[in-house]
Amino acid sequence: MLLNVGSGGTEVCTALVQGGPWLPARVGEISGPCLGVAADFPELTIILAHPSVPWQDEAIAIATHKANVFIDLSGWSPKYFPPQLVHAAGRMLKHKVLFGSDYPLITPDRWLADFSQLDLPADVRPLILKDNAARVLGL
Repeated sequence: MLLNVGSGGTEVCTALVQGGPWLPARVGEISGPCLGVAADFPELTIILAHPSVPWQDEAIAIATHKANVFIDLSGWSPKYFPPQLVHAAGRMLKHKVLFGSDYPLITPDRWLADFSQLDLPADVRPLILKDNAARVLGL
């Protein structure tokens, strides 16, 4: 999905990276296609939507390597986030991870309550909850 958002008309591509019975793993795989798009279009902001089990390590690697790739946290309760995602979000990717609740399936209140239980540095929480999205989306 390609969106034009923010006051500066930032172009954002959201990529679904989680497969399921309705989405074969080949379609959900991200490393090849996403890495290539990020490299070929460095001006395009790419947001990898949902913690991407079983491709979480690939998503972390791509977001670490490519300045234009970010990860949103929608679709899962934070209590189910893979440990490597929590670790990366609190450290090397603290400026590249964005809040998302997947409302109405996960209410913001529930998501925030579960998020408060994660082992994250206090200074990272406002980045994930607001500041990163405002910067990335030009809001």
